[in-house]
Amino acid sequence: MSKSVLLVDDDRAVRDALAQTLMLDGYDVTLAASYIEAKDHITPDFGGVIVSDIRMPGKDGFDLLAFARGVDADLPVVLLTGEGDIPMAVRGLQAGAFNFLEKPCETQDFLSVVENALRSRRMVMENRVLKQKLEQGDAASRLLFGTSDLAEGLRAQARKTAKAGTNAMIFGAPGSGNFKVAEVVHLLSDASSAAFEKRTAAGLTPETLSEALKTAEGGTLFLDEISTLPQDVQFALNDALDAPNAPTIIGGTYESPEFFHEGGNFNSDLFYRLNVMTLRVPSLKERPEDIPDLFRHYVNIAAEQAGTPAPEVTPETISTLMAQDWPGNARALMNAAMRFTLGVSDGESGEDLGLAEQLARVERSLLTDALKRFRGNATEAAKALKLPRKTFYDKLTRHEIRAELYR
Repeated sequence: MSKSVLLVDDDRAVRDALAQTLMLDGYDVTLAASYIEAKDHITPDFGGVIVSDIRMPGKDGFDLLAFARGVDADLPVVLLTGEGDIPMAVRGLQAGAFNFLEKPCETQDFLSVVENALRSRRMVMENRVLKQKLEQGDAASRLLFGTSDLAEGLRAQARKTAKAGTNAMIFGAPGSGNFKVAEVVHLLSDASSAAFEKRTAAGLTPETLSEALKTAEGGTLFLDEISTLPQDVQFALNDALDAPNAPTIIGGTYESPEFFHEGGNFNSDLFYRLNVMTLRVPSLKERPEDIPDLFRHYVNIAAEQAGTPAPEVTPETISTLMAQDWPGNARALMNAAMRFTLGVSDGESGEDLGLAEQLARVERSLLTDALKRFRGNATEAAKALKLPRKTFYDKLTRHEIRAELYR
């Protein structure tokens, strides 16, 4: 996402000086001298930040703030005030401004506020993209994440398999999500309104297989790690495939196709009857470009489960994640997202911590997220968490959190 700033100030000298500061720091700057000029650049898909002077002829910075929040309530607006004009700055924050700066301001202070605002905007826009993917499209688009060619290929395989309506085999390394792919195939198929059942192959007997087939009748039965299916159950399944209204069978395995072709202990006739359609789930190592979308999705899920706001996923975090091989694939990435959401570092898992320490990490996360949400306004953050003001400040002290750092 580009580093875009809409800079609004009627004083040309101030406008040009601030624009130069931003451009030297790598920002794309759009200049406007008034409310009228600025408002045409403000749209819901604007991925940047607005920096506006408050005092301008005609409609002022407060009017521009109100207009921007009407277009997109999450669009960060940084207001510039005259020296010592604190009441006006407070009014701006109460009206929803991201932050305010007194003119003239130190270059580093100015760039720091703009950077924080842009980081907030980037997180909002990324979450919107993820939400849109969830709400739009078919089950393959909503449930199989990734923008890589391999991810798109997997979605295409799932659609093709569902349309065929035949038995299928899914090949994928441990943790890659064979079950999820099988579920998507079922949801895309003509049998989507019927049952979707999952069984672990190794624990099946001819009797429990028969029960599972009956439960999934007319729908889909997914057999996880089908390579471990006992031989007597293999023969029972082979016979059951001829039964009227038998469910579609999808087998998932960590093994390669060669394992089944080489004979071994798996019934070759059964394998060929199941392997009518073949799907291969690529590992994360093969498609690192999909890690950002997947990780943010898992963070949002983890935050919802923990009842906390989703923490910010920084570019540095993404870079660290993408540099890893992820032998545990999506399951390992999901675990990392849970630890990240709870504030547990990569070097320690929740299992290494006692209950008190884990709760302390969750509490700290709640406190910092509330301060981020209310731009460092401790009073509003305390209200949001339904805490007495003194209790809130005691907790900040205990966790060594400084509210002013979030303004």
